[in-house]
Amino acid sequence: MVMATTFEHGFIDIHDATQNNLRHVNLQVPKYATTVFVGLSGSGKSSLVFDTIAAASRRELNETFPSFTQQYLPKYGQPHVGEIDHLPVAIVIEQQRLGKNARSTLATYTGIYSLLRLLFSRIGQPFIGYSDTFSFNLPQGMCPACQGLGYVDDIDEAKLIDPEKSLNEGAITFVSFGPDTWRWRRYATSGLFDNDKPLKDYTADEYEMLMHAPQQKLAHPGDGFPRTALYEGVVPRIRRSVIGKKEAEHHRVAIAAIVTRKPCPACHGTRLKPEVLTNHINGLNIADVTAMDLQHVLRFLQGITAPLATDVVRELTTKIQSLVEIGLGYLTLDRGTSSLSGGEAQRIKIAKYLTSALVDMVYILDEPSVGLHPHDIQLVKQALTRLKDKGNTILVVEHNPAMIDFADYVVEMGPKAGQAGGAVTFTGTYDELLASDSLTGKWLRQPHQFGSERQPTGQIALRQLTQNNLKQVDVDIPLGVMTVISGVAGSGKSSLVTALKQHLTQDYIDLAQAPVGINIRSTPATYLGLLDGIRKLFSDANGRVGTSLFSYNGKGACPRCKGKGVTITNMAFMDPVVQTCELCHGQRYSETALQYQYQGKNIAEVLQLSVQAAATFFADTPKVATALANLDRVGLGYLTLAQPLTTLSGGELQRLKLAVELGKKGTIYLLDEPTAGLHLQDTARLLKLFNELVAAGNSLIIIEHNLAVISQADWLIDVGPDAGQYGGRIQYAGVPRLAVAESTSRTGVALRDWVTSTD
Repeated sequence: MVMATTFEHGFIDIHDATQNNLRHVNLQVPKYATTVFVGLSGSGKSSLVFDTIAAASRRELNETFPSFTQQYLPKYGQPHVGEIDHLPVAIVIEQQRLGKNARSTLATYTGIYSLLRLLFSRIGQPFIGYSDTFSFNLPQGMCPACQGLGYVDDIDEAKLIDPEKSLNEGAITFVSFGPDTWRWRRYATSGLFDNDKPLKDYTADEYEMLMHAPQQKLAHPGDGFPRTALYEGVVPRIRRSVIGKKEAEHHRVAIAAIVTRKPCPACHGTRLKPEVLTNHINGLNIADVTAMDLQHVLRFLQGITAPLATDVVRELTTKIQSLVEIGLGYLTLDRGTSSLSGGEAQRIKIAKYLTSALVDMVYILDEPSVGLHPHDIQLVKQALTRLKDKGNTILVVEHNPAMIDFADYVVEMGPKAGQAGGAVTFTGTYDELLASDSLTGKWLRQPHQFGSERQPTGQIALRQLTQNNLKQVDVDIPLGVMTVISGVAGSGKSSLVTALKQHLTQDYIDLAQAPVGINIRSTPATYLGLLDGIRKLFSDANGRVGTSLFSYNGKGACPRCKGKGVTITNMAFMDPVVQTCELCHGQRYSETALQYQYQGKNIAEVLQLSVQAAATFFADTPKVATALANLDRVGLGYLTLAQPLTTLSGGELQRLKLAVELGKKGTIYLLDEPTAGLHLQDTARLLKLFNELVAAGNSLIIIEHNLAVISQADWLIDVGPDAGQYGGRIQYAGVPRLAVAESTSRTGVALRDWVTSTD
């Protein structure tokens, strides 16, 4: 292993970094090497790597452009750092999904589809037109029936109405069409219907007018009908003004209940005009090729010998091969980007940069192990090593031991989280980390062993499952224990859990990494419903002053910044100048609100307490203290009460939801990678909580890649062997201890290596 003193190619020199909780950090990060940043969640890793190094680099790069161009570039703000010397251009590869555009596919996102269009327009037979003719996003090529989307949405109108009721009784059951709503009034005041007549008694013409009439001006509308308004039937109105509009986000569940999505009957899901599909290369049209997974596309390209296509085939092969080598060979080219996981999206970006000719860059990655099986992690490490060997610097923020051991250099932040973090507690090689007294070093040295094997109290028998890529799977899910479902990304784990949910007859708590309905004003205090109670404590302690005085969204707001804590001055093409409010000094509250105290602290000081500190502070208020203690139990004790939930990762949000659901008995908990974003120490705490939940009579069913969690499970179900069409089978079902003997189980092999790594 390379020693720190032998780095001969210089360093990124950071001087006096004070961003967020950083405590005047001075650090040298070696260039042309891989440095992994470790430490507890909230210790300052992201503040140093993303909010300081990356932000400074992006800002400096933006300032090289003309002022006219700068106004269209993203703004990164001025990080709080004295100076950074020898800073390369930064490319940040984050764990973010690739957006919700229904027209975006793996092929279009990566540029592969543009090359395929060129290929088919040049050598496909018969010739039907140039490149644009093969695009489903342009009128020249898109199917006119579905506008190139490949699907059509049917509305089940039987779910929109209750025929037993009249309009006055709420016959239109779809959300926002109830009695006395503004949408309902268009029908009730139209003069077209008897508002007291049940829909089942309508004539065919009346029913047609209510449900399907196109937009039109009424000749003789009833009293109260808006003078300039147009009348429109319920079905076309919902299709036009609710589905596909911004409002649809608020009514996702209601829309899902009435809409049936099916392949377009005209193009059968290919998105293209019929004549486009008559053009073939070696018997396949462009839709046939995009429906293939990447491994089969490579075979298709190998069969093309036309000299005219040599350059295009070479470039296509390079792009696709880099995706296959990073473990994404199971994806099909027509896969919608909105359905890709954050981990898949991150690997696609890594693969894109592998084919780039640029060097001397600093690539910054945020937990590239999230969502990845140990087998996939090896592929990512190989890809990042190739990226480094091309002449780049790699910085990785990581918790997973499997992503730490390939580091040339390790930086640990700590010693704790939040205000107790922000310092560099270790720098050196991986071997030096293992031998050190650092928190991460101590946990990495812990012996690896299997947990106790508790006996299930029952089971759920699942038979002949065929969801997505599952291949007529038979499996029994035990109850009353902790079961882990493992397998490489895309192997069928989520499909198995989806099938399980469809078979469950008892209540269950689904804690998957899905949105929790948060916005920029959401905080741990608001999510747990504690803010009203805290405001009441302040009110009662101060002679029953009105509770609204302790809200920075209400009467208590600072009059200058209106409760934002900052003032923002627009500077045209330059970054907006964001300054801490001079009046409230960033506390958000008015002087009047801040003069009142509860147990020696004002409301702003209380909201800046960490969850851990606040649990002690509110020890005499059981409702508040218990809720905060539960947050601490799931490893979120480092958050402040006022931290915006929009800054939390998927794993943190899932643990937040778990904290709310603690204390229930005899329940089935479904979790999806709950350890994402957790240090080894916090993972151990979470496992302790899981064992307590099982001991209380609950069942835990967890999708997980973390070997520390898998080894402690009572039962392991491994799906595989690989992803997509190469997965979907049960490779192993049994106690984790015996999986090590299963050579066909990728998880079993990884467990065997993990257990022997500390012998």
